Amino acid sequence: MQIFGFHPVREALRQRPRQVLRVWLARGREDRRSREVGDLCRRHGVPSADAPPELLLELEQSVHNGFIAELAEGGEAKASGADFQLQVLLEDIQDPRNLGALLRVFEGAGVGKVLIRDRGSAPLSAAAVKTSAGAADWLDIERITNSAQQMEGLKKQGFWVYGADAGGKPAWEIDLKGPILLCFGGEENGLRQRTRKLCDEMIALPMRGRVASLNVATAAAAVLYEAVRQRMGASP
Repeated sequence: MQIFGFHPVREALRQRPRQVLRVWLARGREDRRSREVGDLCRRHGVPSADAPPELLLELEQSVHNGFIAELAEGGEAKASGADFQLQVLLEDIQDPRNLGALLRVFEGAGVGKVLIRDRGSAPLSAAAVKTSAGAADWLDIERITNSAQQMEGLKKQGFWVYGADAGGKPAWEIDLKGPILLCFGGEENGLRQRTRKLCDEMIALPMRGRVASLNVATAAAAVLYEAVRQRMGASP
């Protein structure tokens, strides 16, 4: 798998260097970022070289900033210092850029585990990793086949399960402390019907303007940081 962009390449070298097979740099880059990536390559014994012209041509539609890495498959990194009683479930997120933006939000909020329903969801592609700005390398991500099974298993462990839906209660009216699983659905139809039925309660962000809804990553950020506020004991 290839990843591109300064932040994804740097975080891969920092977090999972054994998985990085080689790094390519655009010819002629002589700046702080290229020196930092070069130092990480030397420290971990990762081969680096000038990017061949055909590779740059292949990726000309991607914002690679002159940094490209080839990774071995598998072996996602595990989160460190995260809140493992704060987990999220994603269903049917089809746009890799939305997936990457969500992962960036999750890492920033300290999410302990990310569950992604495999069928109907975008893969953790180079575009998703790029959009995550390296956050994908710091998260514990598991692709699952059955949302209901995971939800029921977490409920048995004492987790409360909340689904994001426009018809739910405002996030600040729900107790988001303790073990919780927050579920976010796809861009078109939201959560699947079976998932909705298994949620203990639906959670929403009241819209006060003329726009009917928020982008899924924006909505997830607002809900998660309300959870962070509550969990840190902050005042409203």
